[in-house]
Amino acid sequence: MPDQVEKIREVKTWALKKNPKLHIEVDGGINHDTAAICRSAGANTFVAGSAVFRTSDYKKAITALR
Repeated sequence: MPDQVEKIREVKTWALKKNPKLHIEVDGGINHDTAAICRSAGANTFVAGSAVFRTSDYKKAITALR
């Protein structure tokens, strides 16, 4: 995933010029750590299946992602 962070930055730069309300979604490999990295690169929507559903406490996992 680290090689994708630059792509997120590029999309964010484009979006700020063309469509500032654009939602930039990342799907795959999202957990507490990667969500923070992607958020700082410009993403604002995340799909985090395994990070939530492979835990026994969904609420705690979702809170950690936020």
